Amino acid sequence: MNEPRKAVALISGGLDSMLAAKVIMEQGVTVEGLNFYTGFCVEGHTHAIRSTDRKREKRNNALWVAEQLGIPLHIVDISEQYKDIVLNPKHGYGQNLNPCLDCKIFMVHKAKAWGFLEENGFDFIVTGEVIGQRPKSQRLDTMPLIARESGADERLVRPLTAKNLPPTLPEREGWIDRDKLYDFHGRNRKPQMALAAQFGFHDYAQPAGGCCFLTDRQYSAKLEDLWQARGVRDYSLDDIVLLKVGRHIRPAPHFKLIVGRDEGENHFLEGYRKQFVHLRIESHLGPLTLIDGTPAAADLKLAARIAARFSQGRDAERVQVSVHTPDTTVEMLEVTPAAPTEIAPRWYV
Repeated sequence: MNEPRKAVALISGGLDSMLAAKVIMEQGVTVEGLNFYTGFCVEGHTHAIRSTDRKREKRNNALWVAEQLGIPLHIVDISEQYKDIVLNPKHGYGQNLNPCLDCKIFMVHKAKAWGFLEENGFDFIVTGEVIGQRPKSQRLDTMPLIARESGADERLVRPLTAKNLPPTLPEREGWIDRDKLYDFHGRNRKPQMALAAQFGFHDYAQPAGGCCFLTDRQYSAKLEDLWQARGVRDYSLDDIVLLKVGRHIRPAPHFKLIVGRDEGENHFLEGYRKQFVHLRIESHLGPLTLIDGTPAAADLKLAARIAARFSQGRDAERVQVSVHTPDTTVEMLEVTPAAPTEIAPRWYV
């Protein structure tokens, strides 16, 4: 009998990674999950913050997948190390600011470094990649590139598309049976959904839903705007979290507004009020507004008018707005709310 083997599976929380891990588990291999936190993950942010999403179920899909599979999940924060991948991707960006190919290489490399440590003792790595599913990172020509540049080489197994690729070391050595792997390809998710039903999985993250904000056009535009305004391609964790929240409006190159869109976002932005000049609507119900940049006195009046536009006093003749600095100094302004035509579309980022 073959010696029992161990595999570490990259678990994003999506259907493909869940199925890939399950296929390997069905062959008697011990599988544990590994999830990397980059700071750009979609999960656990806007859905948990916005009041409009209160009825939506809130869960960390990676943890939920591990629970359904009955395996341990190791969550590793790589947000600081991931910066270089976002800022300087060797293989370039996808349609937006998503460095998908560099990202996959980096994560498989990290999985190898973590999993093959003597104290962990894993024999190979499992991912849910499918040829043709992603235009940048999941192509027939990029599969061997990922294996090679990550250092995983022949110990990287893609169970869902394995039959479209040369046999890996675990297949040749008999650790897993190649005949029990699959030949999925392309963007059609029906084969995965059928396999999920076969395994008894009926509740899973929406296929092709995406798990990274860098694939989002609007989010990428806000990140590029931040770099341009500051004159440097860099970011902090607070920066990338704030880009996920509120309306971002830039009336001038030297400052922008982050306007809460509902009660949930207002509560979230309260946590940043000591880091920014911020505005409160005093005479009506309205948003908390952070000002990022270096506004002059005249800019504050314009900012107050814009904030008032998004309050319940938008049709009032005058709205009272208080201006707060991080040291709690307060100035009261009485302004006329900005008209919709004054908030030019090009101001939105």
